[in-house]
Amino acid sequence: MALEITDATFEETVLKSDKPVMVDFWAAWCGPCRMVGPIIDEISSEYEGKAVVGKVDVDANQEFAAKYGVRNIPTVLVFQNGEVVGRQVGVAPKKAYAEAIDALL
Repeated sequence: MALEITDATFEETVLKSDKPVMVDFWAAWCGPCRMVGPIIDEISSEYEGKAVVGKVDVDANQEFAAKYGVRNIPTVLVFQNGEVVGRQVGVAPKKAYAEAIDALL
């Protein structure tokens, strides 16, 4: 299961991580987000210990969604060393998310 990330935990969990981090910006009312959610959970399990995989509910946590220009959801951002190194807007196949992390390992 992907980690729940909030505005309060974002800096510590994402920006200060020594591992690659994948963050799914989503909302409960978003249909495409419900398609991406299970994929992100699978990626989280498969990369446990190698990467941090989490989700930010944009309705409850808007600070970092705004900071990183998330205008459409789902948007999945990939971070390394506190910097955005990848962005996927909309639904993509699981392989696309896995390759984004593999490129950083």
